Amino acid sequence: MTRIRKTAGHISFVGGGPGDPGLLTRRAYQALRTADHVVHDRGVPDRLLALVHELSAAEVGAGGRDEPTQLSPAEGAAGDVAKVLLSAARSGLHAVHLVVGDPFGHDTVLREVQAVARTNVPFEVVPGVMQAAGVATYAGVPLTGVRTATDVDDIAALDFEVLAAGALRGSVAVAVDAGELAALRDGLLSAGADPHLAVAITGDGTGETQYTTSSTVDSMVPAALGFSGRVVVSLGAGVAMRERLSWWENRALYGWKVLVPRTKEQAGAMSERLRAYGAIPCEVPTIAVEPPRTPAQMERAIKGLVDGRYAWVIFTSVNAVRAVWEKFAEHGLDARHFGGVKIACVGEVTADAVRAFGIRPELVPAEDQSSEGLLAEFSPFDEVLDPVGRVLLPRADIATETLAAGLTERGWEVDDVTAYRTVRAAPPPADIRDAIKTGGFDAVLFTSSSTVRNLVGIAGKPHTRTVVAAIGPKTAETATEFGLRVDVQPAHASVGDLVEGLAAYAVELREKLAAMPAKQRRGSKVQGPTALRFR
Repeated sequence: MTRIRKTAGHISFVGGGPGDPGLLTRRAYQALRTADHVVHDRGVPDRLLALVHELSAAEVGAGGRDEPTQLSPAEGAAGDVAKVLLSAARSGLHAVHLVVGDPFGHDTVLREVQAVARTNVPFEVVPGVMQAAGVATYAGVPLTGVRTATDVDDIAALDFEVLAAGALRGSVAVAVDAGELAALRDGLLSAGADPHLAVAITGDGTGETQYTTSSTVDSMVPAALGFSGRVVVSLGAGVAMRERLSWWENRALYGWKVLVPRTKEQAGAMSERLRAYGAIPCEVPTIAVEPPRTPAQMERAIKGLVDGRYAWVIFTSVNAVRAVWEKFAEHGLDARHFGGVKIACVGEVTADAVRAFGIRPELVPAEDQSSEGLLAEFSPFDEVLDPVGRVLLPRADIATETLAAGLTERGWEVDDVTAYRTVRAAPPPADIRDAIKTGGFDAVLFTSSSTVRNLVGIAGKPHTRTVVAAIGPKTAETATEFGLRVDVQPAHASVGDLVEGLAAYAVELREKLAAMPAKQRRGSKVQGPTALRFR
């Protein structure tokens, strides 16, 4: 008789770092990606949990050191986290306990590891950036000299004398709950700390709304009014360097709420660039993409591609690329059927969509990434050099005639085919509409005339204090027609240049405000985070 061997499971104790998903180690990333079951501390930030859900289809539940005997509802029984992990592993699953900071930075997690180590279940401990050390660095406070970084679950476990001595000889940082700041202050003063020793208190460490306030030991409690959850308190010589070394909170667009009127798929690259500058993007779709009402045109176009009817295919958008590839998939075709056909793309984003399918475009405008820029670089038809004189132009039903007309003037025959239709999206939720109209957004980025028209149509005009950035002259012209003041227009029409233009404008605002006398700052019409920092 053949005995079926049960799949062996294992356990990973994973340090998630201070909160920014970018600080996960590669090993932690891999552990989360392969997890079947994840138990996380209730203090793990939502942005980190969102990544967990993206990485795998693991069952995810709350539990852990904040409430050691509280399991996720999915468990259906009481018991501690170690028992839950062991039960999952013995069922052949990869079980993960995700914690903030480093696993060994928490006494309760250490006890869990010890409990698992007493069994024969394989386990690993994946280190993470300690919360205190990571947040201090994001706040611009170097832990110099005698360096100490401590994450504590229970403030009673702190050795205040060691902490006070370390702050005198160097820099220290400790992560505690905001409600324990009074106990931290009293413990430091009792241990002989200088009441006037410099302190920096940071809330939402490494997050989009991280905020640091400076104080002293004796005044740290009133200085931290409004803080909640876990905070990091930095003490000692490094605090004085914060003014020069603070980088996370001093990024050009830090704290700016930026409206991105594009679909989630289209907004990805723009939102990532905005986050790199510290902005908080809010993606609001203004259009929805639907198939053409009559598919016959596209069917003929796909057949023509396979039969060698076209010399060129010109893509003007990612949606056009997607529409063609969806038709290819319907007919069981792939990249090989593009053999002999040259491809041109209006911009790099569209070109990247083509490259994702394993094809390298022959032409992408180097400077002006627009229809006009493509036409400027597109060679006229030559009967000797071009055995086929026809171009396929798959695009939206509302596209302008500029490109088709320009190609015709250059001697090409153009099949101008409706590959997809764009329809106005449903209005965003009421709170988003209210924020648009009342100045709840610091800036809005328009990437086409249609995004201007559709946003105003479904949500209303942005408030006058909202900074308006337009990707090119036509988009800016449309925005002006709707009564909007265009503040930013990049020299080159690309997503990257548009975001960089907004960042440069924010820096310019900050410099102007810094040069103003205090009274003028208070009366300035400049709004948003940049202005508020000087008030």
